[in-house]
Amino acid sequence: MKKKVAIQGIAGSYHEIAAHKYFEDEEIEVLPCDTFRDVIAVIKKDPSVIGLMAIENTIAGSLLQNHELIRQSGFQTIGEYKLRISHSLAALPGTSIHEITEVDSHPIALMQCMDFLDTLPNVKIVEKDDTAASARWIAENQLKGHAAICSRQAAQIYGLDVLAEGIETNKHNFTRFLAVADKWTADEILRGTEKKKSSVVFALSHAVGSLSQVLSILSFYDMNLTKIQSLPIIGREWQYLFYIDLTFHDYMRYKQALDAVIPLTKDFVILGEYAEGKQSV
Repeated sequence: MKKKVAIQGIAGSYHEIAAHKYFEDEEIEVLPCDTFRDVIAVIKKDPSVIGLMAIENTIAGSLLQNHELIRQSGFQTIGEYKLRISHSLAALPGTSIHEITEVDSHPIALMQCMDFLDTLPNVKIVEKDDTAASARWIAENQLKGHAAICSRQAAQIYGLDVLAEGIETNKHNFTRFLAVADKWTADEILRGTEKKKSSVVFALSHAVGSLSQVLSILSFYDMNLTKIQSLPIIGREWQYLFYIDLTFHDYMRYKQALDAVIPLTKDFVILGEYAEGKQSV
């Protein structure tokens, strides 16, 4: 039976590409959603569905709202995938790059390709909701003079010509995606998995040195912090949630580290324990 995977985006989106990479040895049914909130809603409606959500990009940084969506949902993180993002410029067949008068894409994709866009004089830059949807919009409406910044796959799916590829300014452009699932589904999928990474979230008191104390304990237990992100707590002025990713070699020592830091924190939640993810090249 095919796994059902909910993503934000449509065919040819980077989320869809990441879903197929993450489940590279399995047949999956991709469920396109308009928003990340819709991804969460689909899983709540059908707990057998797995969600794949972008959480951070090496250039644009964290998607802060997705940290909160996952925490509030109560779902478990079951894995991750780091996708190399390579952007293409695509337009209707037969279009020359010199005929382009408007470039459409998601604002992050536009930002990541600004050096290339600077080489196109007098071209209007228009922000859209999605990279692949920009390509589909141009194809469906036969918009001459328009080009989309999107994946090569999106250009192929919607019948556009690729006028230029690898147009991102920084070639070390990766997006990290998290796979999330209902707790019971997560337990079933992770059974027998060797867990080497953990995502946790907690709040702290206003005591002096409270964060450094927690970090010192984690260091003592040989926990490697691969990410720390703070987010303000709505309705609690100047108080923050701290999202931390840890990698470790010894699961027992990891559990001892948590036992040592939990009494120093508030609202401590383990968002997921999982295998360290692969990275595309």
